[in-house]
Amino acid sequence: MCLAIPGRVEQITEGDVRMGRVNFGGVVKNVCLDYVPEVVVGDYTIVHVGFALSRIDEKTALETLDLFEKMGALEEELAGEEAIFARAASAQPSPCPDGSCEPSAEDSPKVDQAGSPVSK
Repeated sequence: MCLAIPGRVEQITEGDVRMGRVNFGGVVKNVCLDYVPEVVVGDYTIVHVGFALSRIDEKTALETLDLFEKMGALEEELAGEEAIFARAASAQPSPCPDGSCEPSAEDSPKVDQAGSPVSK
């Protein structure tokens, strides 16, 4: 999953690229703030893949963080590199990593536009 997550800007560093330290419910990450020049320390912003995309109000940000946490999405999205590697290492390996055991289009049931089965 790849979500845009709200976070609170805690620090801003001006330079060639405007960067900030953003707190996502306790996890602090470096974020590019170039696309949101209006954001100041204390503001909430929506962040996707390390880039702040827009400024949002605190109430909406906190409600969204709470919802994502209840869904279990925050842990997955904000996991550090070590946690990601550990999760991948403990995952069951695919029985056919080359995709050879995936059903082909020929094996799939045929349906019409309404989704009703069509005989061959």
